[in-house]
Amino acid sequence: MTANPFVSIIIPAYNGDRFIGTALDSLFSQTYTAYEVIVIDDGSIDRTRQVLEPYFDRIQYLYQDNQGVAAARNRGLELARGEFVVWLDQDDVCLPDKLAVQVACFQAHPDVGIVHSGWRLIDDKNQPIRDITPWQNVPILDAAGWLQWMPVLFSAMMFRRDWLARVGQLDSQFKQACDVDLVQRLALLGCQTVWVEQITVGYRQHDRNDSLNTPLQAEESWSVRRKVFARSDLPQNIRDLENPVCYSTLVWIAWRLCYTNRISEMTWYLEQSLNYKYDQSESIAKTISAWIEAFLGYAKEYNFHLDVHELSQSIEWRQLIGKALQRCSIGRNLSETL
Repeated sequence: MTANPFVSIIIPAYNGDRFIGTALDSLFSQTYTAYEVIVIDDGSIDRTRQVLEPYFDRIQYLYQDNQGVAAARNRGLELARGEFVVWLDQDDVCLPDKLAVQVACFQAHPDVGIVHSGWRLIDDKNQPIRDITPWQNVPILDAAGWLQWMPVLFSAMMFRRDWLARVGQLDSQFKQACDVDLVQRLALLGCQTVWVEQITVGYRQHDRNDSLNTPLQAEESWSVRRKVFARSDLPQNIRDLENPVCYSTLVWIAWRLCYTNRISEMTWYLEQSLNYKYDQSESIAKTISAWIEAFLGYAKEYNFHLDVHELSQSIEWRQLIGKALQRCSIGRNLSETL
């Protein structure tokens, strides 16, 4: 490794005129200076290009017809010259020491392929909402840790390019979950991850976040998870995680749908989670309590007020509980018959 390794920062842009200038300003304020910035404009029809023009002497800009975020990230990687790669979302911002501390971590751990860190939720005016420190829940990000928790945020991560070459491109069939899919493939390939236990980026929350398309997020998140366990080459210790991992994924998906008031879709995913409940002796009341507890935990993370009473009184929730009780009754009767 060189004494001052080069970092490629890739920003996929699509109708990003609102925040992309702030993202670039955060890069040009870094304490670490051996980097390049590549912006792939994925068919923007707003003022993205005009906002970027004052930066043209400091960035590499490429326009392409709209192909989706995965294709834009892949194109940026093709142009990248760095030993390390950062994919920064157009509406996020880097804290001044992000590159410095993550490069230093790579230098201290030459066998590592990913360096991860915490992030600060910020609003559309750059005001802090809450700091997220995922290493407290998952101190070891091995394959099992990734699958069980999946704390993926590309903007908060840095990748060794050699590992990206080994795992292959981001899968463009996914419009939202291509990042999760890539990290899963890296982890299962044996790529090691270490934490930098500090906040390095601001993860912006606003009314045009792609992640607010929660039906698509739900569909892709579930597809990516099932894709893992459909593999025939999984080691047994990973295959043994199928039920708990699928269960927790479905509950998280349900929370995201609840967060955006997609209650009908939410209940479908909670009902599916019963297929993967790893403690089959658990009562329905205890399962429901666990769902609510999980929802409250996620709501706290995003400073969101969850009205549990209103949720529990909804028609969709009552129908879900009825189906759950019916399943429990059928299962009990079958058990007694056998």
